[in-house]
Amino acid sequence: MNNQTWSKARIKCALEEKGMTMTGLAQLQGIDPSHFRHVWNRTNRPAEAALAEYLSVPVAELFPDRYPIRKSRILSKENEALIASKKAQREADKREAA
Repeated sequence: MNNQTWSKARIKCALEEKGMTMTGLAQLQGIDPSHFRHVWNRTNRPAEAALAEYLSVPVAELFPDRYPIRKSRILSKENEALIASKKAQREADKREAA
């Protein structure tokens, strides 16, 4: 199962192959079943972790677009570097003006 893309259908199929449903896994883990229903559209760390653990797959492999966890969801790496350099330039200008 490694090195393959995990789609919603594939995750649900893997659960069914093990004789489990999303609702059943939620109850087994003590998590509200609605958290599992929403895992496809928004981040829900406990539900994602429960799915990954049950399927014996790293959570980053199941949801690669959500991991690794970044602090900033708005800025790309390129923009972060640009902002950091502008901030450093402003600090240098402040020191010169003082």
